[in-house]
Amino acid sequence: MTTPLRVLHVLGDRPFAEVGQPVLAVPDESRGLLAVAGERGFAGTATVGVYRTGDLACRAVLRTRFPVHTLAFHPTAPLLAVGTGEYDGGYFFEGELLLLDWEAGTTTSLIEHDFGRQVLGLSWLDGQALRVLMAPPDDWKDRKAHTEGHVAVVRRPDWHAAAPRSLTAAELAGPRVPAPRPDGRDGAQRALSALSPDWEPRRHVLAVDELPDGAVLATLHRDEDDPEQPVVRTALADGLLIQHRTTAYVDLHERLRIRRGSRDYVNEVARKQHWLSVRSPEGPAAQPRFPFSWEPGETHFPGPGAETDDGDLVHAGTVYHGHGLQPGGSFVVRRAATDGAPRWVFRTDHVATDLDTGPDTAYLAYRNGELLALDLHDGTLHRRHRLTVAGVPAVPTALTATGPGRLLVGTADGRVLDCAIG
Repeated sequence: MTTPLRVLHVLGDRPFAEVGQPVLAVPDESRGLLAVAGERGFAGTATVGVYRTGDLACRAVLRTRFPVHTLAFHPTAPLLAVGTGEYDGGYFFEGELLLLDWEAGTTTSLIEHDFGRQVLGLSWLDGQALRVLMAPPDDWKDRKAHTEGHVAVVRRPDWHAAAPRSLTAAELAGPRVPAPRPDGRDGAQRALSALSPDWEPRRHVLAVDELPDGAVLATLHRDEDDPEQPVVRTALADGLLIQHRTTAYVDLHERLRIRRGSRDYVNEVARKQHWLSVRSPEGPAAQPRFPFSWEPGETHFPGPGAETDDGDLVHAGTVYHGHGLQPGGSFVVRRAATDGAPRWVFRTDHVATDLDTGPDTAYLAYRNGELLALDLHDGTLHRRHRLTVAGVPAVPTALTATGPGRLLVGTADGRVLDCAIG
């Protein structure tokens, strides 16, 4: 069931937090708005935010799996056209033409073709006509495909009523024209700095903890891949401590993030399957305990977990499928300490980003923006909540249960939410 979750405090907040590192900014001066696109970050998604220039409040966000190249406000309706896409490295230029209703917070993907098109430029000619500049569908025997494209004008009497995947290949056919790929990063940073000197791009929160003195420590992802680089903690004005680290993996003995573990849990590939193994402090050799998969014919990949007081293991994970995550392909399981037999299994459609347990509850954070509370003893769903900050959807990437009904939640944009649930 859905139950209210109250965000008591937002730590690490700042203007334009939602988009991270900006790559493009487009104003709508008549309505006092600014659309900002960020580079791809957590889970390979890029974020677009619509902000009021007066108080810098975020009106709406959308997230896309492709880089964003172009933004265009509709002249009268509360709509923002967003062009995305990239070259797949071998043949196709894929992408989407998205329409964000920044009042309702809804997004529509308009191109009917499965691969879409890489959209490089957008401009509204009037309230019904949208000019679209696209890369060619592919670069087969086409040496100029990376510098030229096709332009088309598509029309709808009411873009609010445009149906998903309703732009056909015939509508998007158009003459070949030069198609430069400009870099809007410098202009975007200047635009944000002119509105606020306090904006600061940050990566996603990897872990969040409450220290013995009550301070909150957030560990954020960093791009640098030098593990010898010293960890520097920065104290923000609101009391949040921030440190950065990389997330590089060095071998197949991947140490799992298991809270309150009595030993090191590792993911070991042996006998053509993944095994949950343990490594004791007395020696470096990992000892296999049981396969990750308890279902014949399924390959399970591990996620975050926690050890219970009686030694059981509660962990999240996903089921491998050649076409990506399938419905019900994400799970949380409580496994017996002795043989790994599942005591209960809870299945969902989205990947878990973090997990923690209290005396009677398992708390889960998911990439789709949900927080779930499960009964620790039988896996029953007690509560679910869609995470928002000031009414705008947020993505939880880390959480820690600090007491009954209290959670610290780290987000994909580098903030930490002090929450009360239940």
